[in-house]
Amino acid sequence: MTSDLLTAFVLYAFVTSITPGPNNTMLLASGANYGLKATMPHLLGINLGFCVLVLAAGFGIGGLFAAVPLLHTLLRYGGAAYLLYLAWKIARAGGPESDGGRDRPMSFFQAAAFQWVNPKAWIMAIGAIAAYTPANGFFGNVLMVAAIYVLANAPCLLVWAAVGTALRGFLSEPVRLRIFNVVMALALVASLYPILAEAGS
Repeated sequence: MTSDLLTAFVLYAFVTSITPGPNNTMLLASGANYGLKATMPHLLGINLGFCVLVLAAGFGIGGLFAAVPLLHTLLRYGGAAYLLYLAWKIARAGGPESDGGRDRPMSFFQAAAFQWVNPKAWIMAIGAIAAYTPANGFFGNVLMVAAIYVLANAPCLLVWAAVGTALRGFLSEPVRLRIFNVVMALALVASLYPILAEAGS
């Protein structure tokens, strides 16, 4: 990977990591509802899970989707259904109907597994492999892309979780917290637009 290509990829990794999407929306909501410390397993699960996804995309699973388009369709709609479930969970968090306050932030393994049905994660991973991974020395380049994404993702994810945590004082009022959670749930649903737009095209 040349220095120019490396610089371009670092910028791509940062921009795709910091911009809104399902992961960042859920981290914002988790920080607001549970605090930064309780959200850290969720954050770390995203980072490791996405790293594994990038490696999988680089080492052949993207080709599997090209060979069997039905698998991509099933993944897309399965991911959409799961995102709707997560939006419902976020909308209910912090209220009297949230199972008596026993709701929990997403665990490390749940967050890692979620990357496999996260549409934005797939776009990021396949885009990185297709556009920024030279064929010459491909194995090492895939490892480099995954490592750079881990380094770029970590501070970006932390920003979203920290902003949510910073809002906890303002959201200590139950009505404000409920409104915030409903807005976050709607934002998560809105992130489904690219999936629906692709399906309709």
